[in-house]
Amino acid sequence: MLPTEPNTPPNSAFWRVVHHPMVLLILSVPMIFVCALASSKAGRLIGANTTGTGTIAGAVIGAAIFFAAYWLFVRYVERRPVVEFAPSFAPKELTIGLAIGVAVLTAVVGVTAALGSYRVIGTNGAGVLPLALAVGLFPGFSEEIALRALFFRLFERWLGSWAALALSAAFFGAGHLFNPGATWIAAVGIAFEAGIMLAGVYMITRRLWVAVGLHAAWNFAEGGIYGTPVSGLKMDGLLRPWIGGSDLITGGRFGPEAGLPAMVVATALGVFFLVVAHRQGKFIAPVWVRQRQGAAEQE
Repeated sequence: MLPTEPNTPPNSAFWRVVHHPMVLLILSVPMIFVCALASSKAGRLIGANTTGTGTIAGAVIGAAIFFAAYWLFVRYVERRPVVEFAPSFAPKELTIGLAIGVAVLTAVVGVTAALGSYRVIGTNGAGVLPLALAVGLFPGFSEEIALRALFFRLFERWLGSWAALALSAAFFGAGHLFNPGATWIAAVGIAFEAGIMLAGVYMITRRLWVAVGLHAAWNFAEGGIYGTPVSGLKMDGLLRPWIGGSDLITGGRFGPEAGLPAMVVATALGVFFLVVAHRQGKFIAPVWVRQRQGAAEQE
């Protein structure tokens, strides 16, 4: 049994229906929209469109809204402990995720520079950091809760790991089509590089901390350190770069995520995570296969 199976009372038809993965998915969608609207409203109220502490405060509040809503959803709808955010694992796994995120993005920029499409021409002051921290923190929590903790996890319980991986990656890529400078190449790139990488690292631990740290650090390094666009959002980083050459390398207006270096480096890491998860027996069969296996074991 998965550690994230809901606690369904054995004689309750109501909870059996509610705890079906598809029903939980349907219930989670309005929750995500409400969280997004509440986060946006809270950000406007405290001036999160500024470049100072208001930006960071808005990101913290937005992340807290998503976290609190997810905690309540799991505790009172799924009726189980929130093991995917077990606090005892947070320090170590967040640190690992942050380190991986910075390292992977650094490798991507390094490859881009080696191909002659990126070089540093100056620096900026620390005033660029609040926006970069916000662009790391808020998506790191909100998107991992929506895409990995809810969509991937619930699809996996229902359709198995492979289908969940494909569907959640496709959702993740398609969700970025509305960003500035987005193209179908960017969406496919996001689906492969980030969708596989983040789902894979979640499968290994069955917790969200590494994925949250990796996602947040990727965004922060991309914009806040190397000064490249983050999913189409133009950013100023500590390093002021010249970026040129083919959009296939740089990702164009969308940024490195739409470029071949990111697709190759991050997808390769994602495949490595999947191999590790498979070797550890972390892949899940579809629910009807698990039910047949359970029935056969009881005979």
